[in-house]
Amino acid sequence: MAFWNNKKEPEPVKVPKEPALWKDILTTLFHLALLVGFVVFFLTCIGQRVAVDGSSMEDTLHNGDQLIVDCFTYRFVHEPRRQDIVVFRLKDEPETFYVKRIIGLPGETVQIKKSVIYINGEPIEDPYATQKTFPAGAAEKAITLGENEYFVMGDNRNNSQDSRYAVGPVDRSQFIGRAWLRVWPFQTRTNLLPEGD
Repeated sequence: MAFWNNKKEPEPVKVPKEPALWKDILTTLFHLALLVGFVVFFLTCIGQRVAVDGSSMEDTLHNGDQLIVDCFTYRFVHEPRRQDIVVFRLKDEPETFYVKRIIGLPGETVQIKKSVIYINGEPIEDPYATQKTFPAGAAEKAITLGENEYFVMGDNRNNSQDSRYAVGPVDRSQFIGRAWLRVWPFQTRTNLLPEGD
């Protein structure tokens, strides 16, 4: 007489396989590459640091202030704007960084008469200047900017070597970027971008 065994054979227990060592190594290398890429991007496009030397940008910036420069925006987002604080080099002084504020844009005519800045014959607001009276320098006569030229000035108008003097109009190619953040001294950590930016 035959008997049927209705009991099912127990299924073998599946033991999860440990991931292969090479997969762990690849994952780690991938994360390291992302981290290195981010650091390189930050240091080359956003995080360049410069120090203010002198009083030409008082009262906005002071001697010894440490700034983080945004090199990304002007390359990929938008062109430099009026009132931006820019960091640039002159062709004959490649080791020196200048920090000034943009006053005139490419193609505009700039003139200073009786302490008032005129752009294309119209007076502009000048809220960042520390003095009402300042020498006009070369801008006593109208200066028409080229297609890539910017007229820059220090906020401390009576103590700034800028586009009114030897610096002259600054070519777009000389810009490093715009001053983004003051990180030192800590008690004056400040966003330096114009309102709404």
